[in-house]
Amino acid sequence: MMLTIIINDAPYGIEKPWNALRLASTSVGDEIGMAVRVFLMGDSVLSAKKGQKTPEGYYNMEKMLQSLVKRGVEVKTCGACIDARGIKESDLVEGVKRGSMKILATWIKESDKVLSF
Repeated sequence: MMLTIIINDAPYGIEKPWNALRLASTSVGDEIGMAVRVFLMGDSVLSAKKGQKTPEGYYNMEKMLQSLVKRGVEVKTCGACIDARGIKESDLVEGVKRGSMKILATWIKESDKVLSF
């Protein structure tokens, strides 16, 4: 089963992006075993920025994305959204790639389930 998760909100200050990545992690785990893709849009593209320094004991979206990528989750950002925020592809967490609306539309077409946060 293929699950696509679309995230729209900024990485900190609201828990929706954190919960979306927690769901992605659980879904790709051994017990559930789904194929998972994550697409970051709008302010959520800031989740994929390298060099995040969060307070001790606070979740870190960069580390969460690194873990997902290592576990085989494909993560892409909206290209127009990173451009609007002055983020280059080289600024992104290793393994996170620039995407497009065409890629997202293809993912949606190929997916069994699509969730938007």
